[in-house]
Amino acid sequence: IRCASVYSTEPREVLDQPWFLNTVLEASTVFGAEELLHACLDVEVENLRRRDTSKGPRTLDIDIIFYGNEVIRRPGLTIPHPSFSARRFVLAPLAEIAPDFIDPLTGKTIRQLLEACSDPAKVTLVY
Repeated sequence: IRCASVYSTEPREVLDQPWFLNTVLEASTVFGAEELLHACLDVEVENLRRRDTSKGPRTLDIDIIFYGNEVIRRPGLTIPHPSFSARRFVLAPLAEIAPDFIDPLTGKTIRQLLEACSDPAKVTLVY
């Protein structure tokens, strides 16, 4: 298991809320992609995640960015995550632990995607 540092990120779209804390975790699993998704959703529920406000405050939000080098397009599950490369708050911690990982869709490394990212959001290293 590898875990990036924690970053503070300003909210997007719904601005009247606290800043978010973000990190990225890399792990091995015996779960298939759909099983992993359901396990992540269960963890969110256990941590009182509510989904009544899109883009609003939340106790926890777990996304599967990659599942190895697989490309998965199914209802309810898209891997790589469809908007990861446009989000500095995903790319910054991801570049910390896997800068040379190659996005299977673009053929670019995480480092290259971060350098090309036009997301103006402030992402600040916390610890």
